[in-house]
Amino acid sequence: MSHNALFNNESSVELTSTPPVKFASRWQKFCRNRLALFSLGFLLLVVAISLLAPWISPYDPLQSTPRLRLGPIGTPGHWLGLDGQGRDILSRLLWGGRTSLAASVIPVLLAAVLSLILGVVAGYRQGRLSSLVMRLIDMLFAFPMVLLAIGLSAVIGSGLMTVSITLICSATPYLTRVVYAETRTEIGKEYIEAARALGTPTVELLYRELLPNVITPLVVYTTTLLGGMVVFLAGLSFLGLGVQPPQADWGRMVSEGSQMMILGAPHIATLPAAAIVLVSLAFNWLGDGLHDALDPHA
Repeated sequence: MSHNALFNNESSVELTSTPPVKFASRWQKFCRNRLALFSLGFLLLVVAISLLAPWISPYDPLQSTPRLRLGPIGTPGHWLGLDGQGRDILSRLLWGGRTSLAASVIPVLLAAVLSLILGVVAGYRQGRLSSLVMRLIDMLFAFPMVLLAIGLSAVIGSGLMTVSITLICSATPYLTRVVYAETRTEIGKEYIEAARALGTPTVELLYRELLPNVITPLVVYTTTLLGGMVVFLAGLSFLGLGVQPPQADWGRMVSEGSQMMILGAPHIATLPAAAIVLVSLAFNWLGDGLHDALDPHA
């Protein structure tokens, strides 16, 4: 083999290979962001407590003590008080976290996988398929998701299925746009052209070359979007379109507690509302920290 041919082959390998991600340096940079690191720890704590709710919850979330109904914070045996039906608020917060987090995170993760497929296919394969996918995404952008939730509740009834479908349809357009834009940016770069010139199969090219470069912004945006979806889920439950009683859910607890505020028991609504706000903010701060840490230009 001639020296020039050897040089050309080496150049091709350099163009087709994706630079290795320096996870150690990225983690160190993430750790320097105190707010993001605190948010990660807080979310892990919330998830752990929610998963352990059946073992650490002081009472059954459906257990009622009518004589103590509307008990304030600090009621003996009930640290965070009781709601209008005499149920322990701490227990319902713990169990409600399981429902709220699972009903928010799982649909958004499913939407992220769906968006990754749709965005990469539409961005890489320009033509009728790409136009069809993006017009479908535009239609979902234009359709009010609350109306979708109302329509689904009329057809299949209110509950977790309605919530899951609504959240998937809400998150997919945003995430698909992110993946599509990143895919269109990457396919014009030299390493993609070099892989094509070497005859790399399309599936292998997408998996080994393109995917590692488009998945990072998807992870960052998905994390940020989770905060909004927690609030959106709470709004659906507040309107009666989400989790149905007697199952505990933060949004449902706010809805029930708002009716008790006039009776001088604001803690029933404010405690689950505070949980929603804190978790939503933590997801947003975590997303900001991941963006700064994983930004390849940083």
